[in-house]
Order: sequence, then C-alpha cells, then structure tokens
Amino acid sequence: MSTKQKKKKTAVILFNLGGPDSKASIKPFLFNFFMDKNIIRAPIFIRYFLAKLISIRRSKREAGDSYKELGDKSPLLENSTAQAQALEKSLNKNNESEFKVFISMRYWHPMAEEVVKDVQEYEPDEIMLLPLYPQFSTTTTRSSFESWDKACKAIKLNVPTTRIGCYPWDAGYIKACAQNIVGVYNQAKSKTGKSLRILLSAHGLPEKIIAEGDPYQWQCEQSAEKIIEEFSNLTGIKNPDWQICYQSRVGPLQWIRPSTEEALQKAADDKVGVVILPHAFTQEHVETLVEIEIEYREEAEKMGLHEFYRVQTVGTSDMFIEGLKNLVLNNLGKNKTLSHTGKRLCAESFTDCHCVDV
Repeated sequence: MSTKQKKKKTAVILFNLGGPDSKASIKPFLFNFFMDKNIIRAPIFIRYFLAKLISIRRSKREAGDSYKELGDKSPLLENSTAQAQALEKSLNKNNESEFKVFISMRYWHPMAEEVVKDVQEYEPDEIMLLPLYPQFSTTTTRSSFESWDKACKAIKLNVPTTRIGCYPWDAGYIKACAQNIVGVYNQAKSKTGKSLRILLSAHGLPEKIIAEGDPYQWQCEQSAEKIIEEFSNLTGIKNPDWQICYQSRVGPLQWIRPSTEEALQKAADDKVGVVILPHAFTQEHVETLVEIEIEYREEAEKMGLHEFYRVQTVGTSDMFIEGLKNLVLNNLGKNKTLSHTGKRLCAESFTDCHCVDV
C-alpha cells in the first residue's frame, strides 16, 4: 500500500504598515513609526527624541483627529485580513500544495516578532514574502524585510525564502486600478456631462530619500502611466487628462512634487473636475478614507473645485487577488528578491533597489 505523499507547505507573508486598534494605541503606533531608521535617518538617540516628540504631538492633533473620524482606530488590519483570506482561498483552490497566508504589520500588531512564531509552528517548506506595496521603497518594503529578517534570526527560523520586492506594473494590479477608475469616471461624466482629470495620488517621500537612490517615485510614475494606458484601452479615450501627485507630507523637509494639494489647485484653476485614485495604496485606511475623502474634498470645495470623485483602492478585487496569486505561484523556489517580471526593473542609479534577475 502506498503512503499518501505529504503536501508541500508554503507560508505567504503579506506585509503592510499597520495602524492603531484603539485610541490608546495611536501614540505608541506613531512612536514605532518614527523610530524606524528608514523613516527618520538620524542616530538612535536623536531618533528616539524626535519619535517621542512627534508621537505625542501628532496623537493629540493631526493623527488623533484623523483616527477619530474612523472611531479612533485604523481599518487597515481588517482590510488586509480580507485580502489575505481571499488570496489563501485562491491559492488553495485546485492546488496540490498547501498555502497559508499570514499578515505582518510593521508598526502595530501583529508585528514580525509575533508572526514568525506562528509561521514556525506551521512548519512551512518555503516562505514567500509579499508586500502589499506594489512600489518598492526603503521606507516600506525594505523596512518590512529587515524587520522580518531580524525576527527570524531571533528565533532561528531558517526556511528557504523568496521575496517579491515590487510589482509596479503587474497586470492584475494595473487592470484592477484601471477598472475601478472607469466605473467612477463614467458615473461622474454622466452626471456632469464633462470630461474629468484623473489624479493618481501616491504617498509622498522626502526628496532626500529619492536622491539617495530610492526607486519609489520612478515606480509610482511607471504604475501611473500603465494604469492610464489600460484606462484608455477600456474606454477608448485617447490621451485622457491625468496627473500624478503625492500626498501625506509630514515635517519641514522638501517632499517630492507635485503635492496632491497643488494638483487640486491646478484642476480648480483649469476649471476641470477630478477623479482621484490613491494608486500606491492597495486597501482603504486613514490616508484614503480621511485624508482624501474628507480633508482633500474640503480643500477642493474651498478652491471652488466642486466635482470631486474618489476611486476605491483595489482591495479584494478579483483581478488584484489573481495577480497576487500568480506572483506567488510563478516565483516558488526562487529564493531571491525579485520584481514581478523576474528581472530588475530599476536603472542602476537606483542604488537602493534590491531586486535581481532570476
């Protein structure tokens, strides 16, 4: 009698930023964020002082007010969990191998130190690291990878690991973004009788981080171009009116531009309505539900820009989840840091890019 062959087990780790789960956790969440050496690039004693100061101030002011709009907590874990469940279901459908999807948050629970223990108990044959950030940045993807490696080392978890470093023009992601825009754009055009400007808004970064070799801005621009190309394919609209912009500026440093506020002012000056998609975010959270939906909408009204339409992020879109599934299945056993194409996407001048060719 033949014995049944044991299924190969793969642990898929979805990385995300994390967010406070109560009013009391807003300050420690912010402290964890600003203590990251990838965020504030200063010696630890300076970083500690700044993180302490900023977290106290922002928890009482901007961040505290923003999370208050959401019941004093972030929906990021809930929304990431929905994506994890959808991906796990898709991976295990008609597949001879077994997949279990875990969520690892960078600045609030469940963080890497907790998740690695759950992964160790699962006893996987392979680990796949898959950030929910399509575009690579030292402040997001690299930071998550470093945190994961440190946590694995602490408990001696040593399993063959493949890392998806970026997927800025993966077909599933691009098509899901474009399809979401089409629905809102058509509805807005039908209501107003006018063509509108598409704003693709990404989280900003200080210019100095880009100057040090971070490819994030370039990858955001590439994503935006591919999304607009797909939008044109779906609608037949040639040369649609669009612009990329960057939101969420914090602190005194110069940040990459144009800012989302500047893009809104330009649309107001041009007397054209806007359809805005936060294309570098893959699920709803404070930057989309409060910063865009409430704060930027109010700013637009003050500017005289009354035609303002927000597009939902890709979330659990079938196309996006299918894209993530393909990223996992197509890269099993590679044991490298890869882009979605299997080749390095970034020019050599982007020295912080970690992806290699298969």
